[in-house]
Amino acid sequence: MNGPLDDRHPERIEHLAESDCWALVRSAEVGRLAVSIGDHPDVFPINHFVDGNSIIFRSAAGTKLAAAVLGRAVAFEVDGYEVDGGVAWSVVVKGKARQIENMFEFLDAEQLPLFPWHIGPKPNFVRIEPDEITGRRFYAAGRVDQPDA
Repeated sequence: MNGPLDDRHPERIEHLAESDCWALVRSAEVGRLAVSIGDHPDVFPINHFVDGNSIIFRSAAGTKLAAAVLGRAVAFEVDGYEVDGGVAWSVVVKGKARQIENMFEFLDAEQLPLFPWHIGPKPNFVRIEPDEITGRRFYAAGRVDQPDA
């Protein structure tokens, strides 16, 4: 079922508009980057910054950076839970990632409020350019204040 959530239909799933998806991605501190390494999927937690309609993150050299910028598709996912209403949400961005190498773009990325959590150096910036963004919001099962169906 599609449509806005309300207490009369706790089973309903609301499919989010693109603007709502971007607002939720902006509100999340951490997301997960899904990549394919050889024939095996891998997922990395990353902090990120939404720059227009793209996502930027920092990375050290290594598996995550190499897999992200190989030219294959990547996915980036954020989710959350609103305790007051018992509502959960999830947003998935699918697209391509590329390392930022243009000097002006790199200098702009350095000015973003994007700080690595790990103390090690993360001198590389990566931009995810989306082909698709989808999201949904729904009542979480088992919430304490769940209305009668």
